[in-house]
Amino acid sequence: MNLYSNKQKWKVALIAVALLLVGISLFISNSIVSKVGDQERARAKQWADAIKKKLELVRLTDQTFSKLRIKEREKMMWWIEATKEVSKATPLDLLEDKLPDFTFPLKIINNNKDIPVILLDDQQQISGSINIDFDTTDLRLTHPNVTSKTLQLIFEDSLKKLADRWKKVNKPFTIEVYEGLFMTYVYNDTKEIQALENNRDSLLSSFNQELIENKGLVPVLLIDDKSGEIVGSNLAKEKLTKKRFKTTLAELKLENEPLIIDFKNGQKNILYFDDSPELKLLQYFPYIIFFIIGLFILIGYLIFSTFRKAEQNQVWAGMAKETAHQLGTPLSSLMAWVQLLDAQEIDPMIPREMQKDIDRLEKVTDRFSKIGSGAKLTESSLVETVKNLVDYLRPRISDKVTFEFVAETDIYLRHNAPLMEWVIENICKNAVDAMENSGKLSIHIHSTPEWAHIDIKDSGKGIDPKKLKAIFQPGFSTKKRGWGLGLSLVKRIVTEYHKGKVFVLESQVDSGTTFRVSLPL
Repeated sequence: MNLYSNKQKWKVALIAVALLLVGISLFISNSIVSKVGDQERARAKQWADAIKKKLELVRLTDQTFSKLRIKEREKMMWWIEATKEVSKATPLDLLEDKLPDFTFPLKIINNNKDIPVILLDDQQQISGSINIDFDTTDLRLTHPNVTSKTLQLIFEDSLKKLADRWKKVNKPFTIEVYEGLFMTYVYNDTKEIQALENNRDSLLSSFNQELIENKGLVPVLLIDDKSGEIVGSNLAKEKLTKKRFKTTLAELKLENEPLIIDFKNGQKNILYFDDSPELKLLQYFPYIIFFIIGLFILIGYLIFSTFRKAEQNQVWAGMAKETAHQLGTPLSSLMAWVQLLDAQEIDPMIPREMQKDIDRLEKVTDRFSKIGSGAKLTESSLVETVKNLVDYLRPRISDKVTFEFVAETDIYLRHNAPLMEWVIENICKNAVDAMENSGKLSIHIHSTPEWAHIDIKDSGKGIDPKKLKAIFQPGFSTKKRGWGLGLSLVKRIVTEYHKGKVFVLESQVDSGTTFRVSLPL
């Protein structure tokens, strides 16, 4: 019992230490995961702030462009008014030398060196243009073989197409120059404004491209609080389709609490974000490591346990064979003494009983010699095997123990009689010890279509329920000087040699225990 108790204590201690180490490791790994998660949330917040700055920049730039366009339109109005004023001069005024002072209007007209303007008559034909960045000389390079008249028509056609595009950008001016004569002034943004717009669009495009290609950023989705439109995201396009958008939004809400980006002007954006794939892997990494370590430990334990059992089997087999060998010499001597006693004129019961003991010792010797080698199973009566053992045990145990043997029917099956007698004998002796040599011991043999059952019941002190799982383990014993080998050998004989089962069918403290040995038919 001490060996088994120490073994159990060591197991409990090792399990406690292992659980403590696992707990410490999980605590440390979870702390690391938590810190990494905080860093990712900070990065997501920084990204949201960058988006906020971008939106502020776009809004400021749009306001600036709006102001510049308003100024350009005012400048165009002044330029048109100046042109209109100059155009009021008639040929009669030229003849009579009554021209008004056009110094200021002409100054306004001459100052327009950057706003491109195309003048169309009421038939939408080209009447003139200024500040156009190409002319017929440029067109001659691409049309070297056409006439000057054709080249002029190509030039005017190009201006018409250009005017149509400009109308979509800036609203044209239609002025009545003379009574019944209307002229349309179509203009475009200056080159400086166009260059600024191109630079702005390029910056925004590069910002968005960098956002999409930034693999180090956690998955984020920024939407407008009022309209629900997507402001920015680095999620895959298929996750942002109309069909999957609601699902994606719900999944992100479950992962992390969204952040509110307040622009302090009534406009708010909501930032939804997920943990990075690396962080998710890191969360499961400790469990994967522990699983792998546990798998290796289990495999190692099974291997070493197999080796240990093999060594134990070899030790037991060697010890048993050596015991059988040592018993051979005194047995031979005892047999000679019995023969000598038979020749003497003494009570014949004495040598007869001594012969029974010698036969029993021969069986014990045979049992020990069979340990470690395959037991030979023969078809014979199980009832007869058990009955022979009962007949032997009855006169050799206390008279205060009542024996009861019941067999419903004779059962024939393949078994090794000497080993099976050993099984029943071990269980019966343990039962007698549990009853302290006083009580009732019954053996009941019965069968089902698949099994033959031997129930051995005593009226002893019973077995503690906590110890039921351990009674068949080597080293477990309730006796002070017990080695804990009897029931372990019983189980080995039944399970390994006979492919059967042995277990405690029923046990109650202070009421008794019932062991069942089941052998396949």
